[in-house]
Amino acid sequence: MKKQLLILFFLALGINGFSQNYKNFEELKNNIISKTVPLISVQKLKKVEETKKPLLILDAREKNEYNVSHIKNAKYVGYDNFKIKNLKSIDKETTIVVYCSVGYRSEKVGEKLKKAGFKKVMNLQGGIFDWVNQGYTVYDNDGKETKKVHAYDKSWGKWLTKGEKVYE
Repeated sequence: MKKQLLILFFLALGINGFSQNYKNFEELKNNIISKTVPLISVQKLKKVEETKKPLLILDAREKNEYNVSHIKNAKYVGYDNFKIKNLKSIDKETTIVVYCSVGYRSEKVGEKLKKAGFKKVMNLQGGIFDWVNQGYTVYDNDGKETKKVHAYDKSWGKWLTKGEKVYE
């Protein structure tokens, strides 16, 4: 048990410190992921949204992050408690874009979706941080525009250059 706790401690320490190893956000968002799931830029997602083509946007952050703000019409699926069975009614040919804060957690959820047979899965490169940094709008749970964005923690929050950072 002690060994498992020690491993978890060092993993958490590494993940939080990991965000500090990059010179700028472009370098971070290009290197934090393995690119096992096709990427879509925030600009391309915005264009797809504007065409009104069928699209499912999934938020792979935790519930408290999603509750602060999310991309319009995004469905909460979480990360720690993500379950494929919650998407059993979704057609495997549906175009799906998954996002999180910067792209790491959404890539892991995207991998699970692909493994489950979903054909058109993409990871939003740079996540909600890039979405907000590029000037796009986020919404609260009442569907109202907000400037608030859950910044995860201060080491990750430094990459959020626009909006109002929330740490809760």
